[in-house]
Amino acid sequence: MIKINIINEYNSEDYTELLGKIATKISKHEKIHKYKLVNIVITNNDTIHSYNKKYRNVDNPTDVLTFPSDEKNELGDILISYDKVISQAKEYGHSESRELGFLACHGMLHCLGYDHMNEAEEKEMFSLQNIILESIDLRR
Repeated sequence: MIKINIINEYNSEDYTELLGKIATKISKHEKIHKYKLVNIVITNNDTIHSYNKKYRNVDNPTDVLTFPSDEKNELGDILISYDKVISQAKEYGHSESRELGFLACHGMLHCLGYDHMNEAEEKEMFSLQNIILESIDLRR
């Protein structure tokens, strides 16, 4: 089982159980079991903005950034803006738990090599995301 190291810089509620469920469901669909650790940092817009600018040359905050690891036992690092979790949950009309779960799932799949740069990739990645999120009752 993969260990999830949560760094909660935002001091949001504890999402350890939710994130563990997502990792467990992903492991049933993917070869995530070869990894021992994923780091999830729950932060704010200012911090994620600085990372987005530094690593992607995009000068604004985003909701999630992923950094796949080069270490053989680590999946990678996932940064999630809790400011975006709050605003996007309101915008989409669902819970903050659902939005955080979506972003964490999205980030883990990116670390596993999934992407959405074209229509076929998007269909594959988003379909798997929906299956995983619905299986733990995180529906829109």
